[in-house]
Amino acid sequence: MPHDVTTFCRICEAQCGLVATVDGDRIVAVRPDTEHVVSKGYVCVKGLSIENVRASPNRLMHPLKKVHGGYERISWEQALAEIGAKVRALRAEHGDDSVGLYFGNPISFSLLVPLMIAGFVRGLGTSKFFNTGSLDCNNKFAVSERMFGAGMALTFPDVDHTKFLMVIGGNPAVSRMSFIQLPDPMGRLGAIVERGGRLVFVNPRRIESAKAAGEHLFIRPDTDVYFLFAFLHEILARDAVDHARVRTHMTGFAALADVVHDWTPEKQAEVTGIPAATLRALVTDYLAADGAALYASTGVNQGRNGTLAFWALEVINAITGNLDRSGGSLMGKGIIDYAKLLAKAPMTTRHSRIGQVPSLLDALPMALLADEILTPGPGQLRALFVLSGNPVITSANSAKLERALDTLELMVSVEIVRNETANHAHYILPGTHFAERPDVPFTFLSLSGLTPIPWFQYTDRLVAPPGECRDETWIVSRLAEACGAPLYGSRLLQAALDAGAALGRAPVLGAWLQPLPERLLGWLARAGGQGSLAHLRRHPHGVLRPPVTGDDYLGKRVVTADGKVHLAPEDFVALARARLPVTFADERRQSERLKLISRRERFTHNSWAHNDPAFIKGKRSTNYLYVHPDDAARRGIIDGAFVRVTSATGEVVLPASITEDMMPGSVALPHGWGHAKADGLTVASTTTGANVNILAADGPDGIEPISGMAQLTGIVVDVAPVAVR
Repeated sequence: MPHDVTTFCRICEAQCGLVATVDGDRIVAVRPDTEHVVSKGYVCVKGLSIENVRASPNRLMHPLKKVHGGYERISWEQALAEIGAKVRALRAEHGDDSVGLYFGNPISFSLLVPLMIAGFVRGLGTSKFFNTGSLDCNNKFAVSERMFGAGMALTFPDVDHTKFLMVIGGNPAVSRMSFIQLPDPMGRLGAIVERGGRLVFVNPRRIESAKAAGEHLFIRPDTDVYFLFAFLHEILARDAVDHARVRTHMTGFAALADVVHDWTPEKQAEVTGIPAATLRALVTDYLAADGAALYASTGVNQGRNGTLAFWALEVINAITGNLDRSGGSLMGKGIIDYAKLLAKAPMTTRHSRIGQVPSLLDALPMALLADEILTPGPGQLRALFVLSGNPVITSANSAKLERALDTLELMVSVEIVRNETANHAHYILPGTHFAERPDVPFTFLSLSGLTPIPWFQYTDRLVAPPGECRDETWIVSRLAEACGAPLYGSRLLQAALDAGAALGRAPVLGAWLQPLPERLLGWLARAGGQGSLAHLRRHPHGVLRPPVTGDDYLGKRVVTADGKVHLAPEDFVALARARLPVTFADERRQSERLKLISRRERFTHNSWAHNDPAFIKGKRSTNYLYVHPDDAARRGIIDGAFVRVTSATGEVVLPASITEDMMPGSVALPHGWGHAKADGLTVASTTTGANVNILAADGPDGIEPISGMAQLTGIVVDVAPVAVR
């Protein structure tokens, strides 16, 4: 009998409320939840299409083992036994660091599984842990760690009350917003203008957001750091500083003037393309606003100076009195004080074998993964678990990583489809779609509280996993047992889970006795003061939590050792002095070269959405290189014709689209494409798009020094027409 069930989407930070009509093992309809306490009926087209992904004809149903170049179905018992035996043998012969793990975005937007994965990594005792942070956001964690005392002490703009918001390197109309939960972003941002405030988008492309609300300002790709340093320079030159707050709650202010001394508005104009007068006018309006905030997203994060740029942004918000105030920049507050928990039990800092790069939040840079596999010697990576990710498409110099994966002695993929990365696995274990898992909002919302309207919600699974698909909490727990790697290194915890799994097979009482994900989530909810699952089920549209209003962070929740915000971390200061003059000179030297940015599109989401026929119709069956008419004319490029894009690392061929939305001197190429070899994806493999990350450099010389992030934007490229395709 068809019936309606409330839930929430887990595709991105917005986590919009949904109502699904369920009939047996099928989701027959999905619509927005108009009664959801935050999203109130807003949802994007991808959220409405979840069943197309979940019920894909390519859905994996059983464990698979690679044999003779193909795959054969095996049992879970065989898969776990063989994987466990191989991992135990490798660890015994080559040490714990011979085994590594990577997990991707799809599983990151749930709460429980990442916690289990962290436990598995600790149990393995390996330093070879990788995730997507070093591809899109580690700079923010690095800044938060140094300034606020913990990598997960994260700020967000108070969009519903601010009178001035500048969004740098973000496009909320298409990608929503990162590090903030903001359903209906353009409605919420447009309200800033409606109440008399100013909304400014700074981007190398005239983005969809700026066409919908506010105003747009072109900036040359990957020059944001000079713009922000000049912005800070101008504030200090005007002495527009809340000195009382700085003296009471912050340290390191005296060092700032020397760091930004040379970065005048006139100097930044040489490379950014933003006139000095325009920058000064922005500073004037920012300072005059009754509540103002600067916000940066992946367009800043993925540049070669992303950490320094975000540091300058956070310093600006802090010293002007806009940190921890209504309408300014707020510090998130989760159901527990997660930042305090991390500060008291900080994660271990390890170093990569290649380049001796430090870990961040326990993870090593993805741009080093291929070299960790390919370089012989002690600690060489020989086995890799990949959970819910597709690094063959998403990582820097992905063509090299693809070659590296084929040299592994063991690769295990936990996935719902056989994507490009899973194609290299020796074993593929079928996991779940988020509609098949119980859940609460993910880490950024539940634990870090990055939401202007705090809320909490529990959702049961909508349908049971098909075939032999298993919840990833079960998979990780079973892998830990099989590999002799008790979760979090605790034999007691692992024994309890093993006993629960055994009891769960008992007739009648098994389901009640087994420590199911529901029970674990219930414990977390109670620990965070959100009540029992029975209580949360009585509120199917979510429950509101106390608002974050400002004046509740400085002097109260700062988790640095001295309880103060550190404005000038020594390593940031040293890096700025050593690095910025060099990269600035490089910008001037290459001012006539084209620079490449990535971009998102409405009907795509990283590499996930291209196996849905509805999302690749007509012209959407490929990605395009977007070029300004002046740049196209100089190179003889014709709209719709094929071009070759070449970087120092690689080249791709794809059609061009000529548009005045691009800043002259910049080109854009949407990411997440390149599925030609994905024979496990019958729809995506018919697309003809090119993988932009083939053009990005990897290795120790290709990463940003402090955050370990790969440079995925602002890449210098040559573009030329292709005579014959």
